[in-house]
Amino acid sequence: MTRLGASEGFGERKRAFMIDQTLYCRDCNQEFTFTVGEQEFYASRGLTNTPSRCPECRAARKQSGGYQRGGGRSQGGYGQREDRPMYSATCASCGKEALVPFQPREDRPVYCKDCYQPRENQRSSRSRW
Repeated sequence: MTRLGASEGFGERKRAFMIDQTLYCRDCNQEFTFTVGEQEFYASRGLTNTPSRCPECRAARKQSGGYQRGGGRSQGGYGQREDRPMYSATCASCGKEALVPFQPREDRPVYCKDCYQPRENQRSSRSRW
């Protein structure tokens, strides 16, 4: 009698319970099949959710750059990020003008890019604890 390894046996048992699934596309409402092979592919990548779009709508969405990640911000070249308003401030270290993406407050120091980098390097080398 041959014994299967722990991971080998589990994988075989898991595959035995997989069946093709009939799903409905969230965009076009067409029925599509999520095959056992696709389920295995998703599982091998650590994906736990079933696809919500049919292959045609997934391809069209990818082609048009419609993927949004990270709270609605476009990433990875799929779209252009809108320009942020920049505010002028005086650097607390050297006195030069600095453009920053936030509204400066009088009670907080603002640093230009040249002065901020050395401060950031010093901060990361110190232990917090």
